[in-house]
Amino acid sequence: MDQRYATNPTQIPGMTTSDLRAQYLVPELFVPGEVRVTYTHHDRIVLGGAVPAGSDLELTGYPEIRSDYFLEHRELGIINVGGTGTVTADGEVYTLVTGACLYLGRGIRSVVFADAVASETTSPDTAAGAQFYLFSAPAHTSYPAALVSPGEGTVRELGDQVTSNRRTLNQYIHENGVQSCQIVMGVTSLHPGSMWNTMPAHTHDRRTECYLYFDLPEDARVIHLLGERDETRHLVVADRQAIISPSWSLHSGVGTSAYSFVWAMAGENQAFDDMDAAPVSELK
Repeated sequence: MDQRYATNPTQIPGMTTSDLRAQYLVPELFVPGEVRVTYTHHDRIVLGGAVPAGSDLELTGYPEIRSDYFLEHRELGIINVGGTGTVTADGEVYTLVTGACLYLGRGIRSVVFADAVASETTSPDTAAGAQFYLFSAPAHTSYPAALVSPGEGTVRELGDQVTSNRRTLNQYIHENGVQSCQIVMGVTSLHPGSMWNTMPAHTHDRRTECYLYFDLPEDARVIHLLGERDETRHLVVADRQAIISPSWSLHSGVGTSAYSFVWAMAGENQAFDDMDAAPVSELK
């Protein structure tokens, strides 16, 4: 388990590009045949990736979280950004197509990731192999497991083609959807011709947010903005790389092409619209 310690805004001015990437970028989440996880001390979030690549993978406990099994004191949101796969939680099998979201609550002892069983009718999506994105936060109680297929959550159409940020937002785990202790999670997809994922940029000083960028062409990149509004920095992000955004940091991004991203938050509350805008005129 990789560990990232908490940072504060006074550190930003003295950080090099390498420093910023070491603190806030998680570049290698999806490794065939592995479960890879990173622990950030910002709201004690764990994010990771599981790529079965033809073999079953178990999510185990880790010494860093002082748990005999991973969900002993935690909850977990899972979104599949690869081909169809399965997650088996204490014997219950859930099939996740591309873009599906699964919530698992505190107390589930066994979590196993696998690719879907191939058959003569296997679709290209299934044959591609599953890639599960994991987002976990501490939990004080247990909520029921819940599976949401793409388009079955709360769908919001946002932005405008004129400002290059027309996008479809799917809310899965949130206060009016799948219930959790802390996690708020969903997927946003930009429409063709749009590149900004949110504008104006914003902060929400009561929650840490992590972004997983995906559906980016191999030669495309997202320029992710971070820092305070009067001391901004940026990171260049490739396909299937994640960003840790502390509660004090603004976040926005623009791509060289359209893309999708998983957004996931944990912290003081679960109100999606609890955010403070950083107007473009204030950015430096």
